[in-house]
Amino acid sequence: MISFLKSLLSDGASANPTTQDEAHIATAALLIEAALSDDDYQDVERNAIVNVLVRHYRISDTEARDLVRVAEKAQAESEQLFYFTRTVKDSFPIETRVQMIEMLWEIAYADGKLSKFEANLVRRIAGLIYVSDRDRGDARKRVVARLGIEDD
Repeated sequence: MISFLKSLLSDGASANPTTQDEAHIATAALLIEAALSDDDYQDVERNAIVNVLVRHYRISDTEARDLVRVAEKAQAESEQLFYFTRTVKDSFPIETRVQMIEMLWEIAYADGKLSKFEANLVRRIAGLIYVSDRDRGDARKRVVARLGIEDD
């Protein structure tokens, strides 16, 4: 993955991602989309995305920051969620997609508050990657408990 990320950061033209690279970029792009959904993409959210990627993919901080830079570029160039959600849906089993919803909830709560836009986006993404409402709700409860946030 590192060589692919470096090629994207340098010129991008010759980059030929593997399915796993595409899936990781799509996941990071959806996390960025969640952070952007309240129109307030802060460093705390960017750092939360890096931390989630480090923990989930077991990559270094530097690799995660490179992945975020590539995903920010991909997200900025994309006009809709469909490519990213389709890539995630087609690349991961349901258990991993539920973990992705947990990652989205973590980013949505990263600034200490959940906006209605963030909640709506997580709901939309969950539907697009075929995660049930029950699994989405359970994922949210796990994140709220893990982060020690007062549940509404």
